[in-house]
Amino acid sequence: MTAEELSKVIVKGMEEKKASDIVVMDLRGVKNAFTDFFVICSGNSDTQIEAIYDAVEEEVIKSHQEKPFRSEGKNNKQWILMDYVNVVAHIFLKDRRSFYGLEELWGDAKITRIGS
Repeated sequence: MTAEELSKVIVKGMEEKKASDIVVMDLRGVKNAFTDFFVICSGNSDTQIEAIYDAVEEEVIKSHQEKPFRSEGKNNKQWILMDYVNVVAHIFLKDRRSFYGLEELWGDAKITRIGS
C-alpha cells in the first residue's frame, strides 16, 4: 500500500467519527521531512479524540492489516499521534491544534483540505 492510499484510509476513519478540519499535508517535496504525509484533524472533546483514534486504527487494520508503528498521547487525549512511518496522523483537541500550528510549521507542504 502506498503512503497516499494509507492517508485516504486514515481520512476515512476520521470522517467516521465526525472529525473536523481534516487536512492532508503532502510532505514528499519538503526538504528534511521525515514522513510522506501528515493527516491532521480536530475533535471537540477528549471522548471524540479517543473515538477518532479508535476508528482510524480499526479502518487501517481492516483494509491493510497494519497497526501504527507507535502512537503517543492517548492517555492525555489532547493531541494523539499515530505513526505509520510514511504517514503520521495527528488528532487534536481544537485549541491544542492552533497552539502547535503544524500547518504553519510545515508551510512548504502541499495542503489538501477535506470536506467543508
